[in-house]
Amino acid sequence: QLQASGGGLVQAGGSLRLSCAASGRAFSSYVRSWFRQAPGKEREFVAGINWSRGSTYYADSAKGRFTISRDKAENTVYLQMYSLKPEDTAVYFCAVATKGLAYEPVGYRYWGQGTQLTVSS
Repeated sequence: QLQASGGGLVQAGGSLRLSCAASGRAFSSYVRSWFRQAPGKEREFVAGINWSRGSTYYADSAKGRFTISRDKAENTVYLQMYSLKPEDTAVYFCAVATKGLAYEPVGYRYWGQGTQLTVSS
């Protein structure tokens, strides 16, 4: 129901856009977010967007470099990433929270399968 795509190998300083398409469910009243998980680390919040209002939320590590947006017609959320760093290397997951914005994975009910981003130095 959530299909993440767009990951790949990028050089440091480069940019990339991730997509997360939803199908089979409206999710129109919920918050959609991006998380990431690097090897040996916990899954962490990156950015979120309130689907109906368009309000956006960012982790400190993402502020000023990443932009989350949505396309209601395509039922898709995007994460545009600029000035990528090697420490951004992780598997990126999209997720849907049904009870409002949450910064911890436990607050999310639906998850996509993840897409790998590798940033080379």
